[in-house]
Amino acid sequence: MNEMENIEKNKNEGHRPAIDEIGKENTPREIVAELDKYIVGQEKAKRAVAIALRNRWRSRQLDESMRDEVIPKNILMIGSTGVGKTEIARRLARLVKAPFVKVEATKFTEVGYVGRDVDSIVRDLAETAVRMVKQQRLSEVKEKAEGLAEERILDVFVPEPKKSSSPLGRLFGTADDTEEEKSEDGEPKYKAGREWCKKRLDAGELENELIEIDVEDNGHPMVGMFAGSGLESMSDNIQDMIGSLVPKKHRKRKVTVKEARKIFTQEESLKLVDMDEVASEAIQVAERSGIVFLDEIDKVAAKGNGGSGPDVSREGVQRDILPIVEGSTVMTKYGPLKTDHVLFIAAGAFHVAKPSDLIPELQGRFPIRVELTALKKEDFQRILTEPKNALIKQYEALLATEGLTLSFKDDAIERLAQMAFDVNAQTENIGARRLHTLLEKLLEEVSFDAPDMENKDVVIDASYVDEKLSEITINRDLSHFIL
Repeated sequence: MNEMENIEKNKNEGHRPAIDEIGKENTPREIVAELDKYIVGQEKAKRAVAIALRNRWRSRQLDESMRDEVIPKNILMIGSTGVGKTEIARRLARLVKAPFVKVEATKFTEVGYVGRDVDSIVRDLAETAVRMVKQQRLSEVKEKAEGLAEERILDVFVPEPKKSSSPLGRLFGTADDTEEEKSEDGEPKYKAGREWCKKRLDAGELENELIEIDVEDNGHPMVGMFAGSGLESMSDNIQDMIGSLVPKKHRKRKVTVKEARKIFTQEESLKLVDMDEVASEAIQVAERSGIVFLDEIDKVAAKGNGGSGPDVSREGVQRDILPIVEGSTVMTKYGPLKTDHVLFIAAGAFHVAKPSDLIPELQGRFPIRVELTALKKEDFQRILTEPKNALIKQYEALLATEGLTLSFKDDAIERLAQMAFDVNAQTENIGARRLHTLLEKLLEEVSFDAPDMENKDVVIDASYVDEKLSEITINRDLSHFIL
């Protein structure tokens, strides 16, 4: 009984709702400063996103009567590929402790066509929220779960001695006294054995010992059968039905003590977490703090060709997306989720279509328009060196694993930036992604020979860059093919 009370106490204490913890410490200036560590330029887009996120927090500080009236101002980011739209969204996902999903508008089709239905966007958001809240709860009970896992490992090494007689046998006087005496004599040995084993476990002496344990087999052949289709909700329902009707299977596995500790800790953590409570809180978090990034929205913009051809389906996708952006209730496996206060960030290159080609109702739901600027030579130089994950830093770290010291001279960086700018101007402008292709070609030989090189100091200067890349960048036909 005490153990059950402790479990219930652990479930209900020690945490606040995750919805109160999201984005509280991030001011717009701090959000922009964090994005500056990874993304060069695009100040307007960063500021728009930062303000939108801060407004989410501000709305949660209002009283309930006003809170429901303040809806998020959705953002439309316009800019060619490689200028930072997706990177802003990706970094935002890591920075903001909120449910976040990134989807491509081209993956969805109008109802009646083959493909994913737009409601799956909301279901994905619910799944993300559940994972986030569940992870938070698991971290809170981790210490207790580790203690219970160690007890289970001790049970494998030193099983509890079995009583030779049942309570009924003792009641009617049929118990074997000699055997019971032996069992009672074994109790001190049992305790001493567990104590000795526990000391060895704490000292790490048994980590590589093989033991046989029982584990749950959760695999169902129908799970994932409908993934990527419009029947995903049916798949969830079937999976839940199978899980409730079919008893859980167990199987024996031989694993090391180290691996068993991980398995037991995970199992015990799940026992300590109330998944109904997690699901309920996750829905609230998704409703108030969810963010959806709709990429390639321009690909479903109809250009008006008389209502025939593929544009019919594209406009249908927009009309299907509209209710979700406007605010509707979508049924998920965790319960109904309202999208009224979900923040939507749409993005597209809009080379062929224009924002005005979107249906008017959808245009009106993205009142904040931000145009991302094309990258210049100076931007490419900064991208190569300034961000925390700068490409040059990545290559230096990769080749350092081979004991090779790679260093770039300033003139080499300038030359690479100029080449990237020139190739983008002459061929398709793919923004910063051009630097990936140039650097891969530039360092191809070094990367191949690195393990066998005697001279482990490699200096890249402008002449080295010209030697490896000038012929490709000058020859326009060849640059089309290679870069």
